[in-house]
Amino acid sequence: MSTVQNPPATGVRVPWPDVHPRVRAAVEEFLGGHVIEAVTQDGGFSPAAAVRLRTGGGRRAFVKAVGPEPNADAVRIYRAEAAIAAVLPATVPAPRLLTTFELDGWVALVFEDIEGRHPATPWRRDELDRVLAAVRRMGEELTPAPIDAPTVEERFGDVFRGWRQLLEEDTAGLDPWALRHLAALAELESGWAAAAAGDTLLHSDLRADNLLVSGDRVYVVDWPWACRGAAWFDLVAMLPSVGMQGGPPPHELLPDPDPAITAALAGVAGFFVGQGRRPDPPGLPTVRAFQRAQGVVALEWLRHRTGWS
Repeated sequence: MSTVQNPPATGVRVPWPDVHPRVRAAVEEFLGGHVIEAVTQDGGFSPAAAVRLRTGGGRRAFVKAVGPEPNADAVRIYRAEAAIAAVLPATVPAPRLLTTFELDGWVALVFEDIEGRHPATPWRRDELDRVLAAVRRMGEELTPAPIDAPTVEERFGDVFRGWRQLLEEDTAGLDPWALRHLAALAELESGWAAAAAGDTLLHSDLRADNLLVSGDRVYVVDWPWACRGAAWFDLVAMLPSVGMQGGPPPHELLPDPDPAITAALAGVAGFFVGQGRRPDPPGLPTVRAFQRAQGVVALEWLRHRTGWS
């Protein structure tokens, strides 16, 4: 296992008492009792509430809620998650969405509460093997895609342009290998969407903080970026985070030499490297450091796959 130091996958969470009072009242009405315990869950980056709730009557739920400040884009993302979560089939290993609310600019999602935890990081090999098996099994079960969702190109076409954008930007501080091969990386990246096309329903944002282990089961949470593409794309997008969080290098976990994987990886690596060079988004002060760390691993994986000196 790698000993790479990594930034935590945590952002600035909103405490339950700071959630809009109408949202809190609607959640309590739905749950049928006053909330007597609210435990904030730290994993994830969105500037929102993410809390496990317990009412006086003993009912439990997991609630995510976000308002228009400080990052209005988070509201759009939560709406997208609500739309996807509402139609995920029971075969998907995800917590069931119980209800949603939109009140005074806030969006709230109420899920069943899962007694589980995020995988340990640095990754333990037994948990990693269990997660990878679950991801591969999910890919098999979700082909063809059981629900309508955007294609992987529709979902990420606007942002998987990192190398091509760097051709037109200041490249100060860019990795020397990437700078030396920038034109070739941009060309390789241009084919990522065709390479990653397919009809598997993808999560497309798998990381330890979007997974829960509960006994022998693995649950996949946070589905706003769901899309349709090649079954292996979830692993390509996930493995840079595994490497930067103490797991094995990606080339050991996905040795398949398929050129389509290399092209898709160029898009993923360009995204992490390019985004990691940008200013922090409003309300998300930790996400760029996490992207930069993933970019280091993704770039090394891309160097290994291309064989470029």
